[in-house]
Amino acid sequence: MQVENTQATRIAPQGPDPLTELEAAARLGLKVATLRAWRHRGRGPTYLRLGRAIRYLSRDLDEFVQANRHGPTADSID
Repeated sequence: MQVENTQATRIAPQGPDPLTELEAAARLGLKVATLRAWRHRGRGPTYLRLGRAIRYLSRDLDEFVQANRHGPTADSID
């Protein structure tokens, strides 16, 4: 007797698919609470609101990281 798997298999998102808050926070090395606080204050990476769900695009996270890069500053010694 053969048994069929009736449960749907969830496939992990690939490419430009939207990331969940948890996935985005993990990618940035932050807590989900930090992303939520930033959204509330109008800061942080650009996000999508799909109904009640919040999602982030990989490219928006990359742009946010690039925009917040800081290099060493040269202090002039006289």
